[in-house]
Amino acid sequence: MKPVYKIILVWLAWALILIAYQNLVQARFQPNRPDKALSWTPNETLATSNKGKIYLLEPFLNSQVAWDSEYYLSIATVGYDDPAVPGIRTDFRWSNPQYCVPGKPPECYSRNYAFFPLYPNVSRIVALPLRALPLTPIAASTPAAVIVSLLGALGAMFALYDLTRDELEESGALRAAFYLLIFPSGFFLAQVYTEGLFVGLAFGSLAFLKRRQWLLAGLLAAFATLTRAAGALLFVPLIVTWALDVYKMYTFRLLNKNTVGAEDRPPTPVWRIFLNLVCAFGPVFAWLIWNATLGSAFRTVEDLYFSRGILLIGPSIKAWSDAYQSFISNNLQARAYYGVEFVAIIIALAACILTMKRYPLISVFGLLVIVFSFFSGAAQGMHRYVLAVPSIFILFARWGKNIVFDRSWTLISLLSMGLMATLFTFDFWAG
Repeated sequence: MKPVYKIILVWLAWALILIAYQNLVQARFQPNRPDKALSWTPNETLATSNKGKIYLLEPFLNSQVAWDSEYYLSIATVGYDDPAVPGIRTDFRWSNPQYCVPGKPPECYSRNYAFFPLYPNVSRIVALPLRALPLTPIAASTPAAVIVSLLGALGAMFALYDLTRDELEESGALRAAFYLLIFPSGFFLAQVYTEGLFVGLAFGSLAFLKRRQWLLAGLLAAFATLTRAAGALLFVPLIVTWALDVYKMYTFRLLNKNTVGAEDRPPTPVWRIFLNLVCAFGPVFAWLIWNATLGSAFRTVEDLYFSRGILLIGPSIKAWSDAYQSFISNNLQARAYYGVEFVAIIIALAACILTMKRYPLISVFGLLVIVFSFFSGAAQGMHRYVLAVPSIFILFARWGKNIVFDRSWTLISLLSMGLMATLFTFDFWAG
């Protein structure tokens, strides 16, 4: 069987099994509420916590919907200024939270503005044919968003296969793709969340960059930037690769100008070099367009409501210091949650370091993703964010040549993913 068919069949089986599992756990038991993993989760994980949140209460595929899914579905179904999602004003304070209706004066910022536009708008397009079925608008948007996530995950599998096949051969490259799916937080790739689309675009950009298919590499990097802010970090491997290619090209011609046959190699046209440079700036152009249109509202909502931002070093250090205190406290739920967070960070950092020699730019991109996410202002979600670090799956695919490691890591991953998928299914905090 060709590798492409193997990847598709494994992906399809994983998606069907995971979605079926999440529906099964809902039918089999109910958790003991509330969730006490974080300081704020007890008030947000009661049986009545989603009251009034229409995008989290739609029964169809509800197991794939929780937390930020509300905002993605809102944008996909109505748009950014959806009155069903309360907004905030510039004087918003958590000490006395007051909400407003988006689009009504005085100025009111929808909480939807904290989320990048590509994922929900692609979901809106995919939902168009589904709206011909006897489904509510939200019920049409939900499977559309899941489909987009799943297709992104499939794209990421193909990209990982392509990135690792030269070193690991077919079996190892397939293993890298499989390890992505079963990573403890890999269930997010099949939910109404951006992870699936983002890793598909980011890994795809790196795979096309390896092949020097500049137009596709730059285009996917631009799309990744419009999916999540971390997509702009792809500019680093793109521009460094372009600079190294130009340096090698002119160095070769300089050193071999008197060598017989050297002049037979036609020089790369200047227009091609310039076009490749334009492609390398794809994520920068995407960032500038987004910043000019949605950036101001994004920063307002991220700062005032979600307490997040870009490279908030001081607040982040304070948040992670508090996280460590929770980890060593007597709260077993907090200890378990932050244990996963800290292990994910350690694994991601170690993987980037250990793959640096053979995959330098991919490893650098992974390190940038880790630093960017770590210093976002809140000490949570790192085990989800590191899904965008390709080095993890490359390193583990290497180690997976050892059957003991392969079976052990598969067991650890599947059990952990099952636990986290269960938490997400019941609207408990899963990162």
